[in-house]
Amino acid sequence: MSSLYERHRAVMPEWMALYYRQPVEITHGEGRHVWDADGNRYLDFFGGILTTMTAHALPEVTKAVSEQAGKIIHSSTLYLNRPMVELAERIAALSGIPDARVFFTASGTEAVDTALLLATAHRRSNQVLAMRNSYHGRSFSAVSVTGNRTWSPTSLSPLQTLYVHGGLRTRGPYAGLTDTRFIEACVADLEDLLGHTRDVAALIAEPIQGVGGFTSPPDGLYAAFREVLDRHGVLWIADEVQTGWGRTGEHFWGWGAHAGSGPPDLLTFAKGIGNGMSIGGVVARAEIMNSLDAHSLSTFGGSPVTMAAGLANLTHLLEHDLQGNARRVGGLLIERLRAIAAQVPPVREVRGRGLMIGIELVRAGTDRADPEAVTAVLEAARAGGLLIGKGGGHNTSALRIAPPLSLTVAEAEEGASILEQALYSI
Repeated sequence: MSSLYERHRAVMPEWMALYYRQPVEITHGEGRHVWDADGNRYLDFFGGILTTMTAHALPEVTKAVSEQAGKIIHSSTLYLNRPMVELAERIAALSGIPDARVFFTASGTEAVDTALLLATAHRRSNQVLAMRNSYHGRSFSAVSVTGNRTWSPTSLSPLQTLYVHGGLRTRGPYAGLTDTRFIEACVADLEDLLGHTRDVAALIAEPIQGVGGFTSPPDGLYAAFREVLDRHGVLWIADEVQTGWGRTGEHFWGWGAHAGSGPPDLLTFAKGIGNGMSIGGVVARAEIMNSLDAHSLSTFGGSPVTMAAGLANLTHLLEHDLQGNARRVGGLLIERLRAIAAQVPPVREVRGRGLMIGIELVRAGTDRADPEAVTAVLEAARAGGLLIGKGGGHNTSALRIAPPLSLTVAEAEEGASILEQALYSI
């Protein structure tokens, strides 16, 4: 393992982070478990950063990939592609967006890039609103709408970005307000901001902030925002790269918690739909999607192999009601974790919904983030046989829990028990 780590360090950039003091080489997986190169077995509560959505080595996806690879692996979007059209039809129907068009990319970052391109071209403006504590990807334009300093390595930008209150409920100047007053204050802030600008293209927002530590506003905030945005002609981009496909349990898309004024104008997706295969994309109303006045294509977006995987994965998800499972098992898991947290003073908050759960840690007796404790719990959980993630603003303040949506009640209890011991160790 040390030899592979040394080789990694010799050829990979220093800013490409690895988890754990002794990094793990994952060699194979099955269901909700993975194994490392030393033969250790782990319960996977992070799913390759919320990407292994249904299960490791899901037979339907493995079969679909193998069969399609035996026919043709690649052709590009310059040719008709049956699996791409079939998956686009299903996603368009599921999106809730009327007269929807779908464009596939190879990652969530590319999806966000495309959504920003479409919105700014449609509105003829490079002004964009984004949320504080947000994360939207690694590229130059995605970084320029990321409101989390830890993941924003440059202040240079192709966009003029203005940041709005609302994504982080329990910190900031409105944290002490009731949900109703919180929404009113955030809407007033948005109204004031738009009163000092002109021709803003879009607001991009994650319904639940992923890298930000699984934080979210009160239900209905973005519906209230939408009323303001519509008056100003500003588009709403819902970044569903982490919240999509039923992960939150209560809704198929994260925007469903804010559905008072209907679906977003544009929706980005990625991660879970491919169950590990590289799929991203954008759904938008036809008038927006078709507003580009130059040719474009995607060499790898919509690959026959990835589309076959996405179709098989989506079919399994729907036929087995994994959204319902996320709601039921996720609800049990979050209540179990809250009961544990009540006995652990450094836990400031257990939050989330479905199988998207964050545990924020602070220095006991204060409100200050404790990134060292986050790392210590991450290490202790790994030693106990559990893989979890970390994130959050305020210098990495939260543990992130996002297992495959097929998690069983027994596995949820096993993971909670391991986390309990890890939290008691700090």
